[in-house]
Amino acid sequence: MSQDQKYLHDLQADPMGTAEAAAAIIRERSGVNHQVALVMGSGWIDAVSAFTAGGAGEELSEIPLISLPGFPPPKVEGHGASVKSIRIGDKNALVFLGRTHIYEGLGIAAVVHGVRTAIKAGAKIIILTNACGGINSEYTVGQPVLIKDHISLTGISPLTGANFVDLTDLYSARLRKLVKSIDPSLAEGVYAHWRGPAYETPAEIRMMRTIGADLVGMSTVPEAIAAHALGAEVLGISLVTNAAAGISGAKLDHHEVLAAGKASAARMGPLLRDVIGTF
Repeated sequence: MSQDQKYLHDLQADPMGTAEAAAAIIRERSGVNHQVALVMGSGWIDAVSAFTAGGAGEELSEIPLISLPGFPPPKVEGHGASVKSIRIGDKNALVFLGRTHIYEGLGIAAVVHGVRTAIKAGAKIIILTNACGGINSEYTVGQPVLIKDHISLTGISPLTGANFVDLTDLYSARLRKLVKSIDPSLAEGVYAHWRGPAYETPAEIRMMRTIGADLVGMSTVPEAIAAHALGAEVLGISLVTNAAAGISGAKLDHHEVLAAGKASAARMGPLLRDVIGTF
């Protein structure tokens, strides 16, 4: 049995039971229940330091993801290998420094295991961050954009059976209003979910623009659906790290995505910290 198979065997057999088992370990190690959880996207890890800077918060625990049931070792550069429990104001936040993507080939249960674990650990609000390509020509590199809706181009859902979940308010209007009360300059956009790992072609980006997409990325949507189906409120924040294919004429490169995320950490960390303080 390979390393991936070892970590995913129980998850595939019992996704919700495995999430409960992982949550129990998190509660035991941190000693608290969690009201909110964050999943940090590519290049977002540096923003986490703002949660405790200047005594603003306190790190309660840090757990390697591979020590928790159902979590395979992270593989994507720019993603961390642990989950932190951090006290921010009067809230306990569970912060995942990495995530699993559909293109890694580990199955949809692995992709959404983090948010399911967070909800089993008590989180009622899930904040999903990502690095993305900007399709909307008004967006600039380094700009954060609130996700107001999405277009799934993968045909993959974390839900099975006759489980008909309404997605009208998937990206909570209430939470977006709270965030914009902190930073009214934030734009809102529609996120297109691309399977990856190959970037989109210019023709595909033209198609996405035609059907109403402002942003494109390879994560977030399955996690948002899984979290919403379990009753959590979802806030999605994209960081535009590059112009999408064909917009600027430049080739796309993952290292440039990470660099743009790192450069924006000084803004994104305090924004997330302040946002959590409003919940």
